[in-house]
Amino acid sequence: MSIWNPWHGCHKLSEGCLNCYVYRIDNKHGKDSSIVTKTQDYNLPIRKKKNGDYKVPSGKLLYTCFSSDFLVDDADDWRNEAWEMMHIRKDLQFLFITKRIHRLIDVLPDNWGEGYENVTICCTVENQKQADYRLPIYLKAPIKHKIIICEPLLSDIKLDSFLDPSIKQVIVGGESGNNARTCNYDWVLHIRQQCIDHNVPFRFKQTGANFLKDAKLYHIKRQFQHSQARKAAIDFK
Repeated sequence: MSIWNPWHGCHKLSEGCLNCYVYRIDNKHGKDSSIVTKTQDYNLPIRKKKNGDYKVPSGKLLYTCFSSDFLVDDADDWRNEAWEMMHIRKDLQFLFITKRIHRLIDVLPDNWGEGYENVTICCTVENQKQADYRLPIYLKAPIKHKIIICEPLLSDIKLDSFLDPSIKQVIVGGESGNNARTCNYDWVLHIRQQCIDHNVPFRFKQTGANFLKDAKLYHIKRQFQHSQARKAAIDFK
């Protein structure tokens, strides 16, 4: 897994942000996560070795801005250069997740057109309220590759009206951390069934720390949350 974090830090925006992992990790190091700053890896995609080759080899998928939100307004002065790096490195794939899809249309580069072929933009929705607000905006946005992220999943979500052919996948996961809110397996299965009904690929990514199944609450250690989700074997392709 290759990560490119051009900037670090964010502001809590909605219910899913309450126990943000970035805040949790930064707090251990006495760092203020609400201060958004450029990182030393800002120009990572175009950084070169002494022989002139790119340090990030062709064909890589770069998970982008996973310690911030690519569309956070604090980064408005830096984002055009980041878009340009994505445009230059057409041989790489870039993927970022945002809770700020409402800002996208106002901060796209002039040459975006209907989207860069090498950029996947994921919209995260943690409950019905955010799905109803964000997904209509998301569906209309000029994006080549779209993935809906229901993580941390905080409630059942009715997605039927949003699962059109432009959605490449739906990913679901519970919340991690000591203060994690409970993820109900019934919600996961309901979202899965909606994906099957609309022939949209589905992935159950992680259980979260507190997982309710068949009326029993399981407390699952961090190192087992992904593997337990895989053991459920409910992914749909």
